[in-house]
Amino acid sequence: MAASGRGLCKAVAASPFPAWRGAHSEARGGLKSEYDAVVIGAGHNGLVAAAYLQRLGVNTAVFETRHVIGGAAVTEEIIPEFKFSRASYLLSLLRPQIYTDLELKKHGLRLHLRNPHSFTPMLEEGAGGKVPRSLLLGTDMAENQKQIAQFSQKDAQAFPRYEEFMHCLALAIDPLLDVAPVDMAAFQRGSLLQRIRSLSTLKPLLKAGRILGAQLPRYYEVLTAPITKMLDQWFESEPLKATLATDAVIGAMTSPHTPGSGYVLLHHVMGGLEGTPGAWGYVQGGMGALSDAIAISATTHGASIFTEKTVVKVQVNSEGRVQGVVLEDGTEVRSRAVLSSTSPQITFLKLAPQEWLPEEFVERISQLDTRSPVTKINVAVDRLPSFLAAPNAPGGQPLPHHQCSIHLNCEDTLLLHQAFEDAMDGLPSHRPMIELCIPSSLDPTLAPAGCHVVSLFTQYTPYTLAGGKAWDEQERNAYADRVFDCIEAYAPGFKDSVVGRDVLTPPDLERIFGLPGGNIFHCAMTLDQLYFARPVPLHSGYRCPLQGLYLCGSGAHPGPMEKV
Repeated sequence: MAASGRGLCKAVAASPFPAWRGAHSEARGGLKSEYDAVVIGAGHNGLVAAAYLQRLGVNTAVFETRHVIGGAAVTEEIIPEFKFSRASYLLSLLRPQIYTDLELKKHGLRLHLRNPHSFTPMLEEGAGGKVPRSLLLGTDMAENQKQIAQFSQKDAQAFPRYEEFMHCLALAIDPLLDVAPVDMAAFQRGSLLQRIRSLSTLKPLLKAGRILGAQLPRYYEVLTAPITKMLDQWFESEPLKATLATDAVIGAMTSPHTPGSGYVLLHHVMGGLEGTPGAWGYVQGGMGALSDAIAISATTHGASIFTEKTVVKVQVNSEGRVQGVVLEDGTEVRSRAVLSSTSPQITFLKLAPQEWLPEEFVERISQLDTRSPVTKINVAVDRLPSFLAAPNAPGGQPLPHHQCSIHLNCEDTLLLHQAFEDAMDGLPSHRPMIELCIPSSLDPTLAPAGCHVVSLFTQYTPYTLAGGKAWDEQERNAYADRVFDCIEAYAPGFKDSVVGRDVLTPPDLERIFGLPGGNIFHCAMTLDQLYFARPVPLHSGYRCPLQGLYLCGSGAHPGPMEKV
């Protein structure tokens, strides 16, 4: 179901200016009536698909509903002079070969790697006038052990072994991200030739098995057990366990006690930047600059990108094969292949003609778990937050911890579980899990001198509030105020520094960015919705029921490749 450039090329064989500007498309002669391929949605995944197809000689057009490209990977100046990565805010999971193949550095992509990368301050009374403790983690293992030893000498000794354990698992799983899932249909019902060809899909699995070896049962437990069970086997200190557990629940409507939460953690440690495994970084100019670089790569080779052009229907001929799309204004655009970077729900329940889809398939798509706990808050401040556990320098310049993912209300895994339980009762968390990032600490181009942009990735907030109540401005502001009160407890003076804010609840993320339920993954990253079961288990060799229609977004294998 996921798009493959080589396969699509067979199926359809047959500028320095930012690529989203309408003038760019008009310069190429405007909208044509026919292309080899059409991509629905100019999110970064759709743009990558378009760039690869165009490099293969497949004449490709991209249609985007919004006025700006990038989907969730976008930079917007919501508050004058403050440039926000409004949804997606960190980069790591974009596959390394994409940087090289699409020449993204040549097209302007600049990255700021973070080291250290994680900061968890404590809320505690400092004994004898000392500042509260904090946990600062980075690439220096000796320094990490020193930090962890504040809480447990035993954990400090165990941490290098844990990191090596997780690195080995990531090494084994990583190759599976770049190939189509095992073709079970070919093994079961295919011809002899199809069965022989499908053997190649087994290679990554066999390689993973060789890497994991006798440790396979322990790694299986990581993928299926609650993350708390796995972390309890390694560590005893709650600040360390809770900090690590945040990556197991972030963006997911799950508790650290939920079985299978370990895979989400693994997904977030499998990335890397510029040859550094596990590294996360900020994009110079915000996440929109990543989308710009991909778009320029695509348009340089001849792709056409159109904004404010909404696709409302995928057209199918009398034989059940895709033949193009219809735009909102009624314009028909013919193509032999259509790639959708929108969610599976929008693709198959709204755009594709239902009469051509198997009833069971439609039912499964409609039942996808899209629950999201996330409310994203973008904040403009006139100074850096000064944490009790790490006070600011006299001149107010950024310190190492300011470049980190700063974890608040994360001193104990019980706090994370309680925040989750609030949402299960239809309530925004009383003490939300907060990941606070300050990209302007490394990229001063994002804000006026002395000022900063702050990204608050918070959870848990239900899509619908208790009693079936919808989010309104009062509820939205009440929750944001609660988050600010929490930050104030760690960094007094934060609320006074706020210049403006942008609050995006799950319904807002759905309405603006097309994320179903506000889910950054399009559908949950649970074991029943991964690999050949993403988005749903198929009997047709991971092929869409409509010939010529492909998914190329987060709802297809291998899932999201950025952090929203």
